[in-house]
Amino acid sequence: MKKLISLTLLLSIPALFFSCNRDTEMEGPLLVDLFADFEFTEELSISRDIVDFSTGQNIIFKASFNKQANWELTIKGLESHATKIITGFSRSMDESNALWEGSTTELPMFKTEKCLVDLFIPEDSTHITDTVEIVLPKVNEGLLIADFESGAINPSWRDPLVQSGANMSFRVAQDTSAAQGNYYYDMGGEVNWDYLIGLLYIDAAAYGGITFDLAENPDDVWFNFMLWVPDEIDNAIVLFQFREDENENDNYEANSEDMWAYEMTEFESGWQLISLPYSDLQNLVNGQPADPNGNALHEPNKLRQIQLLFLADPASGYSQAFLDYVIFTNGGPLIP
Repeated sequence: MKKLISLTLLLSIPALFFSCNRDTEMEGPLLVDLFADFEFTEELSISRDIVDFSTGQNIIFKASFNKQANWELTIKGLESHATKIITGFSRSMDESNALWEGSTTELPMFKTEKCLVDLFIPEDSTHITDTVEIVLPKVNEGLLIADFESGAINPSWRDPLVQSGANMSFRVAQDTSAAQGNYYYDMGGEVNWDYLIGLLYIDAAAYGGITFDLAENPDDVWFNFMLWVPDEIDNAIVLFQFREDENENDNYEANSEDMWAYEMTEFESGWQLISLPYSDLQNLVNGQPADPNGNALHEPNKLRQIQLLFLADPASGYSQAFLDYVIFTNGGPLIP
């Protein structure tokens, strides 16, 4: 009986060892990932050092490591100070995880300029730097309403309404710090008798139609714009109104047609991108949601006019905001 037990134990020991060994190999990181010092097995290379994003070109960054590692690739425009950040945790960088098509992580947007490339490996405190040059920035698909790069508002727009007040500055301004390009729209002033400081009228006729050339599905149409309210300004109100011509008679009728709106009273520091689907717009009365006057359907294909109102409490003093790169995109928000 003892011999039988011993034989059984002897036969089971290899099976137990094999089972444990197999489980150990399948679970957890490799020992090299845990204990080996970080090393490059292939130094950083860049697929091209001069790129024209406007033609669909891109840049691929490649490198290989002896172990899985966290890495952060930062590309910074030397003139615009635009920033693109790509991060990963891998043994290699290639077109699957380190491709740059010209987009921006932090505004402003890139322009024609040289850029500094910085690859940082936190585990090894390693920085590897290089440069690339943008011949032309990427082109965003959509219906561009305004980028102000002509140095003036669209000549087909109606003249802005600007109240009589102090330090009024409704104008296109030139500065390399613009969110896109070199120009933006500066709205500012102090009106001590009315909330309204100034108003922009943007008619579909300026783009060749009775209504804007937009899709019918309000979930597919996105409205995007870039805004900067200086840190010292705490009283700005930015209000967009979207007026629909539901009966298609080339006129907006306030008592029987919808006017959707989007209002901002809180702002982040610096340039910020605001993107929202047309279906999220609301009818607002004194800043509060209210029943619309028309058929209550979001119909971007019937949008006839956009109005931009810049406002502030008349008792609150001077206010200011900067506007840039207003564009409708289809199928999703703008990727700048």
